[in-house]
Amino acid sequence: MPHFVEELQQEAAGAIARMKQAALAARHIHARAELMRHMLTTAKKVAGKPKVEAVETVVSEWMQAWNLERTQWPHIAREMETFTEAFHDYANTPSDAHDAILRQSCEALDAALAREGTSISDQMAWRSQCAHGWWDKVSPTPTDLPGSKPRPSIPQPAANTAFWDQACADFCR
Repeated sequence: MPHFVEELQQEAAGAIARMKQAALAARHIHARAELMRHMLTTAKKVAGKPKVEAVETVVSEWMQAWNLERTQWPHIAREMETFTEAFHDYANTPSDAHDAILRQSCEALDAALAREGTSISDQMAWRSQCAHGWWDKVSPTPTDLPGSKPRPSIPQPAANTAFWDQACADFCR
């Protein structure tokens, strides 16, 4: 049976591990939810335009927000176009059928991003001009991220360590 101090250390380690897992899951889910909210808002802004024009407007806006050049990422741009078309249809006529297509196109976009070693949540957290600062505290933006630019919503320079590693860096090791 562990003694009091050892028992507390074990309980603390378990609680911290659960907190890390929960923080990473929250960052992933919140970043995805923020993209979906932004996409729907943007799709509604251009809903009255012809579909081709509306899709082009939204895709250009998001490729720019994610600091991705279409010429360097044509496969991602194609998936983003399909994704945006689904949002356009959903924004104009919300229905179960359009929701199903939206979900499928979201999966396809995430699969295309996964082949590049990233995800919708990483793109939102690490590249987007709309990033929430706490995302970087949970999963810091890689310092070698190609094409990354400073973002006003993220304090610069980033510490490049998760918040749970910052406080103990000088004292716990």
